[in-house]
Formats: sequence, C-alpha cells, structure tokens
Amino acid sequence: MTQNAADRLNTPRAWAVDLAACAVTGVVAGAVGPFGSFFNDGLAVRIGYWTAVLVISGAVFGAAIRWAWPRMRRRRVSMQFWLPMLIVVASGPTAVISRIIAVVLWPGIRQRVGWVEWYGQALLIGAVYVALYALLRMRTSAAATRAVEGDPGFARTLPTGLGRDLICLQMEDHYVRVHTKRGSQLVLMSLSQAVSALKGVEGLQTHRSWWVARAAIVGVVEDGRNLRLALTGGLTAPVSRARVANLRAAGWL
Repeated sequence: MTQNAADRLNTPRAWAVDLAACAVTGVVAGAVGPFGSFFNDGLAVRIGYWTAVLVISGAVFGAAIRWAWPRMRRRRVSMQFWLPMLIVVASGPTAVISRIIAVVLWPGIRQRVGWVEWYGQALLIGAVYVALYALLRMRTSAAATRAVEGDPGFARTLPTGLGRDLICLQMEDHYVRVHTKRGSQLVLMSLSQAVSALKGVEGLQTHRSWWVARAAIVGVVEDGRNLRLALTGGLTAPVSRARVANLRAAGWL
C-alpha cells in the first residue's frame, strides 16, 4: 500500500524525531527533577535517568499507538474508549522498566516509593505522550484532507507510475482507493469528495462505496439478481439494486 499523509507518522524519520523529542524532554526533566527526583542525585545522573525513561516510554507508547490506531479505525472503535485502555495497559511495562533503572541507581527508592505511586507516574507520562501523538495525527490527517479538497485535480498528485487514466474509486474506511490502469493508491478523503473533485471525467456511482469511470467498463456480470460491472484491468465493481435504474437510464446496462 502506498504511503498516505497520516502514515508519514510511521516512517523511520518520524520515529527518529519522536524519540529525539523524548530525549530532549528527558534532559529538561532531569534538570527539573519531577516526582521528587531532584533530591535523588547529581544533575548528570538525573538527566541520564530521565532521558532513558522517556525514550523507553516513547518507544513503548509509540509502538502501541501506531499498532492500535489503524486497527481500531478499521473496527470503528471510538478513540474515547481505546486510547485510555491503551494508556492503562502500556503503562505497565514502562513502570516496571523505569523502576528497575531507578532501583539500580538509587536502591533506597524501593522502600520510599511504592508500586502504585510508581505506576501512577508511568500513567501520567503515557497520557501526555498519547495525547500529543493523537493530536498530531489528527492534525496531520485533517491537513491532508484539506489539501485534497482544495485540489480539484487531485488525480494529478498521484505518482507518475500510477498513470492518470482512472478506472474507478473504491471507498476503504476513511480513504478512497484510486484505481488507474497502472496501479492504485489510497487517498485520505471521502468518496463524495473524490467524486466532486473529478471535473470532466464521465462516470457514475454504482454503489455506496464505488464510483466507476464509464470509459473503463468492458462488460456486465450477472449473478442471479446481483450485477457487477467488469472493468479494465480485471476489476469488477458491484452495482447496488438502488442504483440499477440510474445506470439503465444512463445506458450503462
């Protein structure tokens, strides 16, 4: 699958920026000494501790949210439900790892700080990370959608290898898969937005999730009462019963 705007947050470069930000935050936290750590040791040790903890937390929460986000979206699970659950679960390993590091550096902390308080600290760190990531991802997705909506010739933005001869548009969750004679690509937009952007291309919506270019039709496939349009490149597009009359009136059937 070709990369889309939201997936840019999953690239190695995005990971590097993400973890670098965690490291910088760790340096600041080491200087400030949150959760009573200011009195634990010297500046260098505190910076080393917090940098390690926040980079590890960034790796754990980053991997968790990047894994969960597309799966929860496909299942249409509300973020208000799964994001808090992710924070609660992912805070477990980060709490264990950070406590091990702390006990190695400051053995006496085992008696001074209990597991419940320690888990609460990990929970707070995870909540901040996940909230910032979710905000960034939603802003990136919204920017991509606005960019597509503002470009009536969005097909021209496709890589050259895909070609510009459209066959059909296929809705996939919050994306539209643009099928051309040389391949396909996902674009972050609704089907209605994609159709409205296709100025001068003759075609019709055959199904709530499909739009077909008339020039791409090579035949009609009948399966009992069900109809499908055979398209260029071996594709077939479903025809909903509610749209049969429109297609017949247009001379497609």
